[in-house]
Amino acid sequence: MADIFDKIIEGEIPSYKVYEDADVLAFLDISQVTPGHTLLVPKKHVDNIFDYDDETAQKVLLTLPKLARAIRKTNPKITGMNISSNNGESAGQTVMHSHWHLIPRFDDDHLNETLVPTIDHSADYDDARYQELADQIKKALS
Repeated sequence: MADIFDKIIEGEIPSYKVYEDADVLAFLDISQVTPGHTLLVPKKHVDNIFDYDDETAQKVLLTLPKLARAIRKTNPKITGMNISSNNGESAGQTVMHSHWHLIPRFDDDHLNETLVPTIDHSADYDDARYQELADQIKKALS
């Protein structure tokens, strides 16, 4: 059975894509813990880090810094970034398709790092705001 990320990769579910190549896809997380919160997923279905082969690991992990730099370029107030991946149900993984969260941080965001993955600001976003963020990150990648 395909998970939500498989469906996003296949175009069955819309997303706000910020980066895509033959091996990986990056798109805005619907929760937007902070503006620019992005998910990076391998297109090859792997449940978690334990299932990565060397080629998948290289393609995903080499994309992380490029994507992080692009996200930072979109807002001069971004001073840090949480990059995380929960692996396995016991670690809090809820979608069983490997994914990496890139969560921009700001000096004045007052977020507790342990609570960051549970914050959901999706009610503050509409299609235009998501698309504007996605377009800013795409532009910063070029």
